[in-house]
Amino acid sequence: MTALGILVVALVAGVLGALLGLGGGIIVIPGLTLALGFGMQEAIGASLMGVIASSTGAAVRYVKQGYVNVRLGMLLETATTTGAIIGALVAVYLDQDLLAILFSIVLVYGAYHMLTRREKVYRPEELEAESQLLDLSCTYVDQKNGEEVCYGVKRYRTGLLASLGAGGLSGLLGVGGGVIKVPVMNACMCVPMKAATATSNFMIGVTALAGAIIYVRYGYLDPILAGLTAMGVLGGAVVGSRLTNVADGGSIRIMFGVLLLAVAALMVLKGLGILEVV
Repeated sequence: MTALGILVVALVAGVLGALLGLGGGIIVIPGLTLALGFGMQEAIGASLMGVIASSTGAAVRYVKQGYVNVRLGMLLETATTTGAIIGALVAVYLDQDLLAILFSIVLVYGAYHMLTRREKVYRPEELEAESQLLDLSCTYVDQKNGEEVCYGVKRYRTGLLASLGAGGLSGLLGVGGGVIKVPVMNACMCVPMKAATATSNFMIGVTALAGAIIYVRYGYLDPILAGLTAMGVLGGAVVGSRLTNVADGGSIRIMFGVLLLAVAALMVLKGLGILEVV
């Protein structure tokens, strides 16, 4: 029954992770700790393996469909990977309840930006000269309505700084970094929501791998737990990447924000000792 529970949690995480660009960590970690009674560090280690599986399952399809901004992803990943290694090294020494509270704070931050900021998209020629120093513009065809979307990328320096922090959070909390990178790309860098989630999926696998190496080193990666989690997340990611074609950016933003707030509330209760694992 425990194995079945892990697979169900991972499957749901894979669907939502691929659809929202989060890698599934925000579902895997609460599911394993609150519902199935695993320790926080064990859950984070398994989540990182699930994030790798989610990236593998969804990113290939997103690249083929043109949603992924490869140049932007490779640029931001340089900072994210560095942060992931630092975060994972810190996480193995922190208290589990403190980790849960930190996790919830990050989720509330992401939810605030998704629910309160209106999406703005600029064509490349509309950007100021600073944003044009690096040509990170991209074009894709929205599979839902067949329209061509051409956009430029603003504030790439802010994006690099945020990606460093996102990588740290990935290694620290096992969330893949998408919880920070998606709101930053969408609300700050003016990347359309579908492109932001797809590009996040493209990046998170490398980020999670950097953090997972540290967890292996300190013995927090249970091979059976990690294997079951990866299997479930991979299957869900394939389904989630297909759902992107029938969803619109506004709906994805609302789903993103509501999901983050719900999970944040659960993790705060756990971190404060009000909600015990079952």
